[in-house]
This record gives sequence, C-alpha cells and structure tokens, in this order.
Amino acid sequence: MTAGQPAPPPAPARAHGHHRATPWPEARALAARAGGAARAAVERPAVRVPLGRALGRTLAEPLRALTDLPSFDSSAMDGWAVAGPGPWTVREEAVLAGHAGAAALAPGQAVRIATGARVPAGTTAVIRTEHSRTEDAYGAEPRTDPTHGDEPRTAPEAGTVLLHPLREVVTGQDIRPRGQECRAGDELLPAGSPVGPAVLGLAAAAGYDELAVAPRPRVEVLVLGDELLTAGLPHEGLIRDALGPMVGPWLTALGAEVLATRRIRDDAEALYTAVTTSAADLVVTTGGTAAGPVDHVHPVLDKAGATLLVDGVKVRPGHPMLLARLDAGRHLVGLPGNPLAAVSGLLTLAAPLLDALATHPYESPDAAPYEPPADAAPGDSRAPLRDPVQGHPYDTRLVPVVHRDGVVVPLRYHGPAMLRGIAAADAMAVVPPGGAEPGQRLELLALPWPTEPPFAQGACFT
Repeated sequence: MTAGQPAPPPAPARAHGHHRATPWPEARALAARAGGAARAAVERPAVRVPLGRALGRTLAEPLRALTDLPSFDSSAMDGWAVAGPGPWTVREEAVLAGHAGAAALAPGQAVRIATGARVPAGTTAVIRTEHSRTEDAYGAEPRTDPTHGDEPRTAPEAGTVLLHPLREVVTGQDIRPRGQECRAGDELLPAGSPVGPAVLGLAAAAGYDELAVAPRPRVEVLVLGDELLTAGLPHEGLIRDALGPMVGPWLTALGAEVLATRRIRDDAEALYTAVTTSAADLVVTTGGTAAGPVDHVHPVLDKAGATLLVDGVKVRPGHPMLLARLDAGRHLVGLPGNPLAAVSGLLTLAAPLLDALATHPYESPDAAPYEPPADAAPGDSRAPLRDPVQGHPYDTRLVPVVHRDGVVVPLRYHGPAMLRGIAAADAMAVVPPGGAEPGQRLELLALPWPTEPPFAQGACFT
C-alpha cells in the first residue's frame, strides 16, 4: 500500500451463522470503501469519447473553453442594428446568422439584423422590431444631429426609409459582446463533474468534439445454475433465467461497462476459471452464495485467495449476499439466486461500490440519491408511509413502493423470488427492524432509471 492510499476495508469473520452477518448500513459503507480503495489502488487513465457518447459519464479533467463565448459580438434579438442617435436611414440589406458580416455602419444608419448574427462594425445598439417603426422619408424635413453641434442633416432622398425608436435607446442594448460568457482558457467545469445534456451543450458551444471522461468500471456477470432456461416456458424442474436479462442492464444503468453476461453450470472448476481469468474490475455472480451442495461461490473464493469483506447481510430479502476482494483493484459481488434478493444485493453492495469506483469517494449511505416527485420537499430522500409494513425482528427489509399523493405505498409481490412488485415500483423503501407504521418517514432508494407518474398502472398494493 503506497503512502496516502486508503486502507482497504477489514475482512469480517466467516459468517457461518446468521448472527455473524453484517448490518445493512454497515454493508453498504463497506462496499463503498472497497470501491474507493480500488479506485485509489489502480490507475485508470481517462478515455476520450465523442460528445454523443459522453452523456452520463464523468469529466476526467476540467472543461476549459477553447474559444470566447460568444466568439463575436452578436445580436440578442431580431430587429435593427443602428449606429449613433436616430432616426436612422435604413440600408436595404439584412444581416443574417451564419452569413458573412455586413459592411460597417456609418452614424445615422440602420440595417435589419437577425438573432445570433454578427453585428456590423460601428453598431452602437440593437433595437427590437417591436420597439421601432419605419416611415417613408418622401418629403421629410432636414433634421438636426446633436452629435454634430445641432447642425442640420441633409434631408433624406425621396424613397428612403427612416427608422424611429419607440422607446429610449441605450448604448449596447441587446448586443451580446464577445466573451460575455467566458474567455478562451476559462475553466467552465471542474474534473469530476457529471456530464448531463446541458454539459454537452456547453462543451459543444465551447468548441469540443469529444470529452475526456473517467473510464466506466468494467463488470462481468456470471449467471450460475443448471436449472436455468434461456428461452421457452419452464418445464420438468427447469425455470427461466430472470437474472441474466436483468442484472447486466441494471449494472449498465448504474454506470458500469458490462463486458459480458455468461452462464456457468454448477461446476466449481468452471466458476473458478471464470472468476480468476476475468478482466473485469467487478465480477457479479448470481446464486451459489449459500451452503448447499452446488453452492460453489465460497469454495471458489477460498481457492482463489480472495478476502471476504461482507459475508451475509442483515437484510431481507437477500441476506446470503457477499462481497470479496479478489486483488487490489478487483472485487466480486455474490448475489443470491432469488430475483428480488438479487435486486437487494445490487442496491446494497454493487451500487455503492460502483459509485465510489467510478466517480468520487463515497460520502453518503445513499448509493443512488432518490429523486422525489414534485410534491416532496427539495432534497428529500425520505417519505411518509401510507400503510403499515411488517418488519423482520432483527433485519432491515427492502420493500418496493410507489409514490401516491405525497406518501409511499408498499406493493404486494415482494417475496424473495418475485419481480412483479419491483417491476411496478419507483423506489425501494428501507424498513427498519420491527417494521414501520403509517406516517413513518422511510428512507427511499432510487431505482437507476426514470420513473414518472402514473407510476404503476395495474400495480397491486398491500
């Protein structure tokens, strides 16, 4: 371990009994620290990606302007570019955005201009179309010009169009000066900033075609079991694999680069080979974490010299989940084989580890901050419960919920092997040991995809 590098999390005693399992909040914190330690231990150079592929990534270096913004003086409105005091003689041409600039304006001249167009040299202001009027100068009298000692101007020729303001004209109005937003070289955003749609727009405006972003953590999913079908209806003791189609996309939504989802039969040697030869930063297995006759994850980790960081968690569903350190930069998360229990493992161990590994040191017990609906308080990651929820005497429970009229409503079908509830949910509620009563504010864990009303058409409530 090099100087300044955070110490890896300590390994717990092997959890042969339920009482040795790690409390749920502590398990999440351990996973986060493991991700932070792996991030510090292994240098992962930045990658450059086109703007179109940078959404959701994290800036690996500061975003600095490559040009002044705006890069030239431009009109902020459709209207007239004018020089000096009015009224102004209107030139016949128009100045349009994206076209070559017009000839300089002489005092007393005006020219039609479009929003975003480069203002001609000599322009002192832009007058909005609705703040002006024009008249035919036929028969107009000579006018005095206060900038020239009140000497009379020459009367305009017949057929000339004059522009008059309808309100006071202020020098510089409705002109976007060059460099108003930034100058070339200015830092627009620091390294570590998430790349959202607005950042893509800013980067494009500042001259970028691609961005330097942090590499995504590489993940490989190993789906274990002889009983799993990849197509067709269950039959003769075989069941459809629900985790293969779900876990990879879930990890992708958490910001990982999923290298592969592989199916491994109940074969310890095949699992050992897959784990020890994987190029992934995180290996995620499904099933095989208990102590049954074909549960090979623990023996394989022992053989591979891995260090168990979490061996069972006090949470329902999903208590047989585990986290192991394979080496300084690589980890394995073992998910239970039951589908909702596997979701619990993703939220408890995989999400905080990936968050710390991908972006920044983990600082909060919320791996994915909940985005509340409009009727919730700003920044709120808790919400009151509408209906009572039975709890486990000693363990945390994770229960799928939907948001209804400012409260969360637990959904039915939340058994360890069920996905019907989580498929209709917009969050997972954290139910403390002993359960929760109506009105009690529960911590909410966001699901890593957008949810919007109506949250659960046809959802089944408790």
